[in-house]
Amino acid sequence: MSSLLTNTSAMTALQTLRSVSASMATTQNRISTGQRVASASDNSAYWSIATSMRADNSALSAVSDSLGLSAATVDTQYTALSTVLGSDGNSGLTKMQSLLVEAKTAGIDRKKIQTEITQIQQDMKNTANAATFNGVNWLSTTATTPTSVDLVSSFSRVGAVPTTGKITLTVANYSLYTATSSGFLDTAGGGSSIDTINIGALTDSAADQTTLDGYIAQVTGAINSVSQAAADLGAVKNRIDNNSNFVKSLMDSVSRGIGQLVDADMNAESTRLQALQVQQQLGVQALSIANQNSQSLLSLFR
Repeated sequence: MSSLLTNTSAMTALQTLRSVSASMATTQNRISTGQRVASASDNSAYWSIATSMRADNSALSAVSDSLGLSAATVDTQYTALSTVLGSDGNSGLTKMQSLLVEAKTAGIDRKKIQTEITQIQQDMKNTANAATFNGVNWLSTTATTPTSVDLVSSFSRVGAVPTTGKITLTVANYSLYTATSSGFLDTAGGGSSIDTINIGALTDSAADQTTLDGYIAQVTGAINSVSQAAADLGAVKNRIDNNSNFVKSLMDSVSRGIGQLVDADMNAESTRLQALQVQQQLGVQALSIANQNSQSLLSLFR
């Protein structure tokens, strides 16, 4: 039945054109944003997951920054410990040990040897005081220095429960000088500490030779303690480096996962856009033809 009041063909063509236009708008939005799921209205489940994963990635980025700061701090302390140790034999504790052994030689001028030892003592203290990064110094501590420090190493989330991993270090394990004189180099042993050893007045007497033996044993013990502290920090350095590399890889993995959920396939969207453009043109043409039906009815009454 032909009707002037109800143009069924035009209504159908218009409905099809609206559907094509809506699909075209969606496709154009995906192409412009590069995302298949750009808002919760696109896919609430995927959008929620992607939002949570982006928050996790932001936390991982903070962990990466924290690991970088921790690595620099540990490296500063490690470098200072190595310097105090003096592995080259020309400085630090190893040089002091050599000088004390040399001082046991009968008739040697121990005052001149003490001059070198004094310089080494001052140099080691200066090195410990300078081992500061971002206001942190574990080698030369004060009354306000914390007894332990936590270095952030990881972040994970299971369900709604976040977990932050940490590396805990005891500052006393690396302290050379402390406010209470309990460090490796300022703890008194046998009447004096490494920092206060003075052999300038010693002679060749048996008692003074025994004193020298005690000093040598004291310095040897300090070498062992500082070596162990440096070895511990070296292990911590490796752990931080490993964690840093893992966190960066994990961030890349999370980013790829987010992309799989919300990124648009640009090849597919480009093909779909071309098809929709053709459909839109055909829809406009179909609507135009349907609207001409009324003109055809007029010819019946001429």
